[in-house]
Amino acid sequence: MTGKILIVDDVATNRIVLKVKLSAAQYQTIMAEDGNQALALARRMQPDLILMDVLMPGRSGLDVCAKLKADPVTSGIKIILITALDDNDSRMAGLEAGADDFLSRPVDEVALLARVRSLLRARDQERELHLREATFAELGFPEDSISSKKAACVMLVANTLAASKAWKDRLEDRALKDIIYGTGDDALRLTADDTVPDVFVISVDQQERNGGLRLMSDLRSRATTRHSGIIIVLPHGDSERAATALDLGANDISYEPFLAPELAVRIRTQLERKTRADRLRATLDDGLRLAVTDSLTGLYNRRYGMRHLERVARQCKETGTDAAAIMIDVDHFKTVNDAFGHLVGDQILKEVASTLRASLRGEDLVTRIGGEEFLAILPEASVEQARIIAERLRSGIETLQLPNGHGGKVSVTLSLGVTMLSGANHDINEILKSVDRALYTAKATGRNSVVVSA
Repeated sequence: MTGKILIVDDVATNRIVLKVKLSAAQYQTIMAEDGNQALALARRMQPDLILMDVLMPGRSGLDVCAKLKADPVTSGIKIILITALDDNDSRMAGLEAGADDFLSRPVDEVALLARVRSLLRARDQERELHLREATFAELGFPEDSISSKKAACVMLVANTLAASKAWKDRLEDRALKDIIYGTGDDALRLTADDTVPDVFVISVDQQERNGGLRLMSDLRSRATTRHSGIIIVLPHGDSERAATALDLGANDISYEPFLAPELAVRIRTQLERKTRADRLRATLDDGLRLAVTDSLTGLYNRRYGMRHLERVARQCKETGTDAAAIMIDVDHFKTVNDAFGHLVGDQILKEVASTLRASLRGEDLVTRIGGEEFLAILPEASVEQARIIAERLRSGIETLQLPNGHGGKVSVTLSLGVTMLSGANHDINEILKSVDRALYTAKATGRNSVVVSA
């Protein structure tokens, strides 16, 4: 997972230590020695995540955090504050200022990298939501129509039922309206007819060691609870299992004995993230889809695709990231239609569309732009990633054996043109011309091939 990380600390040795750890994990690092420099770099460089010391001369980390979260330009940047081991006041103030997480000194490398990975995954999901919502807004659809309005619910699962009840008592009067508690078996018995919790708070150890991690895996595997937020509660200082929990899919972690105000803030943060994630999924299911999807293949149509391409190009310009566009054409499709009829041709297009969609990354988008032509849009992709993905699309279609409507099979191939979007290359007309030229070259040189524009 790539990422650009801003390290903010007034002590040069601390900055260097963090830089070495993050660079070894292939993260790009930027360094700032005070709060004012951090604010300037955050606006100009748009890092994915900021690691920042709380105690700095002049402008403190808490002040910088509050200003970053209040600024629309930087509010989406994930922030980890670094505090003294028992600085509970700073932790609460940081959470209220919008910090996403904390690390204590001395910084444990395993915990550091796990928290970074977890927050970058959350960042990617939020960026995708922003792109999709912005595209819908530009097409004239109101935001309210894709929002989630159901009441939030939290379930507490400690290692015994009595302990779960004690957690609930500690969290009373913390602006968390609907709190239930129970055992792991209670959580697994939930069905779609029940009030399914938006967030689970689970003790890492249940009746047996690591039972909470196994419970989390079970919840993630079930349709009813797959998308719920999960906070794992661990013994104080258990950084190794904290890293394991985050990598296995926990959204956040807390430690016993937890501070009720801090855990309440963490729960509210996960409730907000769950609401945003629900809105992203809702855009795929509600009536708006009819206006922006192709009725034959179920893919987004040209209208939506062009708008989304514009948004991705704009993001490249604003953040300096790269993206890719892949123009895809089914080779000799007219011949297939003439030989087997339009019903068979339509079925082939459906199978091609389904295979294309299944072969892309979760953040990618494929649209049918007309006839037998498709366009795939790959945010934050390098030229090598785009080449590999395009080749995967080509080979995936080439191996399909499709019914020809007469008891036999027919196969088709693809020609694909690839072009890159970047801060320097974000003009939509030029991008479309470039990808068209690459596609033409692929078709002119034998078809069933991938050509990347120079």
